[in-house]
Amino acid sequence: MSLDKYQKRAAEFDLFETTVDLKSPGFLEKVLGLAGEAGEAADKVKKVIRDKGGYASDEDRQAIAKELGDVLWYLANVARYLNIPLSEIAEGNIDKLSSRKKRNKLHGEGDDR
Repeated sequence: MSLDKYQKRAAEFDLFETTVDLKSPGFLEKVLGLAGEAGEAADKVKKVIRDKGGYASDEDRQAIAKELGDVLWYLANVARYLNIPLSEIAEGNIDKLSSRKKRNKLHGEGDDR
């Protein structure tokens, strides 16, 4: 499934009316949900490291994948509220990383390295 097709399908499950107002309840709920789901995914990874010496079983990987799916849903909808196609975000990110790699700037700090 393409990223843009996923983004369109993901919108079917949004319980809020989409407005581009960044103070709208729907947009704020998506941003907070994105942060929360990313935290849940990180917590599952933490527990694999802490409790299982870093070895992720198939069950662990499936549980993490479910959380990553939730992260993807919120990300797709945050972008949709901003009228940005998910494919545009993905392409822009690869372009940025490719530039950094070419300039040997993958390490370090700052957005503009």
